[in-house]
Amino acid sequence: MTIQEKLKFVPQKPGVYLLRDRQQKILYVGKAKKLRNRLRSHFNPGKDEEPRHRRLMSRVVDFETILTDSEVEALIMEANFVKQHRPRYNVNLKDDKSFPYIRVTREMIPRIFVTRKIIRDGSRYFGPYTDVGSMRQLMHAIKRIFPVRTCNLHIDEKSVVSKKHRVCLMYHIGRCRGPCQGLISPEAYQWIVDQVVAFIEGKNDRLIHDLEARMHTLAAERKYEEAAALRDQIHSVSTFYARQKVVDGFEIERDLLAVAVSGPAAVGVVFIVRDGKIINRLQFPLENADESTEAEVLSSLIKQYYLRTEFVPDEVFLSSPIEDEAGIVTWLSERKGRGVIVTQPVRGKKARLMDMCRKNARLLLDEMLLQKEHVGYRIAPSVAALQKDLGLENPPIHIEAFDNSNIQGSDPVASMVVFENGRPKKSAYRKYKIKTVTGPDDFASMAEILERRLSRLLKEGQPLPDLILVDGGKGQLNATVSVLKKFELTDQPVIGLAKRLEEVFVPGFADAQMLPKSSPSLYLLQRVRDEAHRFAITFHRSLRRKRQVHSVLDDIPGIGEARRRALLKAFGSVNKIQRATVDEIASVRGMNRRAAEMVADALQKNKKEPVI
Repeated sequence: MTIQEKLKFVPQKPGVYLLRDRQQKILYVGKAKKLRNRLRSHFNPGKDEEPRHRRLMSRVVDFETILTDSEVEALIMEANFVKQHRPRYNVNLKDDKSFPYIRVTREMIPRIFVTRKIIRDGSRYFGPYTDVGSMRQLMHAIKRIFPVRTCNLHIDEKSVVSKKHRVCLMYHIGRCRGPCQGLISPEAYQWIVDQVVAFIEGKNDRLIHDLEARMHTLAAERKYEEAAALRDQIHSVSTFYARQKVVDGFEIERDLLAVAVSGPAAVGVVFIVRDGKIINRLQFPLENADESTEAEVLSSLIKQYYLRTEFVPDEVFLSSPIEDEAGIVTWLSERKGRGVIVTQPVRGKKARLMDMCRKNARLLLDEMLLQKEHVGYRIAPSVAALQKDLGLENPPIHIEAFDNSNIQGSDPVASMVVFENGRPKKSAYRKYKIKTVTGPDDFASMAEILERRLSRLLKEGQPLPDLILVDGGKGQLNATVSVLKKFELTDQPVIGLAKRLEEVFVPGFADAQMLPKSSPSLYLLQRVRDEAHRFAITFHRSLRRKRQVHSVLDDIPGIGEARRRALLKAFGSVNKIQRATVDEIASVRGMNRRAAEMVADALQKNKKEPVI
């Protein structure tokens, strides 16, 4: 069925559509009030078609539609799909997995801590915080001002009644009220947690009012020490918020959103205003903004930001009008539980406030563009030398290196290490277990790992490395090149580095390329290759140790889990058990002479092979 025939069956109903390429990869996610009309506008554009749209549609070979009950549902689904699939032609926030949140757990005695992982268990999350420094200041103030627990103990009614836990140093220095021992009731502790939440949300006027009322109540009850502690809290809260910029005198929850766009680069800014004060500024670099209008980028920022944050304010100020404003107002109002105002101020104090937000976005974008413009001056000398010696078009800032490790085909594994601008980036390292290769076949193993890695990068729309380095000679390099051809990545820079003579093999050249022994480029390649080898060997050894413990001890008749643990606890390792006498083994608790003889005999037959 052709595209035009398929369009005839698309209903005139709200929903989401996915545009796919030849590999069925999602290129673009969109929503529409009437799906058929919107899709026809994509596949039958007029003479004023924009270049960005023309490039998109030149790659589209299929589409998929998902019906929804309303335009608001389509808006939410579109935002979720963009966040999950990160399509090439949708404007989206850069990967925010590293952005931290402040989590308030849903427990009898809640905990408050920083996390980068959201678990839908009823806990409350505040963030994301793009400025980690300001978040740390906030958490430090919380721990200093409010007596909340900082431990990870599981506290419930049973543990409190049984006095399972003992109070720690934080209790003795006045930083915790001892909920683990029942020294404060869950209701009283929850009141403290509610004050912390108000503090995080920036509702300082309400917070101070509640603290003062509680202080006066305690003073009337002649609980002067507790009242004095609240007095000190009020002073600390007032001091913390005194540093924040006052923008008006209204006690209202308000977010200000602005974007700045320049070609493919874009930055979004969110100012959070509570009780008339700016309590935080968030900044979000945006991807895939090529030739997009400010309104399109701003619309994407709104949907992606409020999809990630749990709190919706009473008012949202925008730097410019957006096309789907009505649907966004309905969506935010449903989340808030009451009406949310979305507007673009044009005069007065609110317009000046919005202008300040725009200037901040422009300043951040200018700084980002300036960094990109001068990136060449910050390239490590070894990286610049490697680019010159290998004749690469771009400097190999991001290098991914691969190596295999096995002993006669047993426990085959592989490693990938990453170097950024000449330095190891250990957070990006990856370990692989070889799945499809039988026996010691380094070429096939290398091909499998490269195929798995490239498949993942292309599926997730991530950038490819500036240089791929494989440990080995022409055989490993040819296996890598065959995988690149399979993915039609003929322009991907790749080399092999043979260890014996430090020869560099490059596709298209029959003979090895020899770099000067003293050159910084060869030294960089050796560091990358050796790190990949070290990482692969370490992983292989760990797997082999686990296998040996299982095969040598667990497979001995009469040696169950209890005896295995007792032996390892007594001797510390399989090697030491192997060196022990039968009498020493028999003396271990739970063992007897016959079982000890079986262990000694089995270990002698399965001596550990040498490590290479």
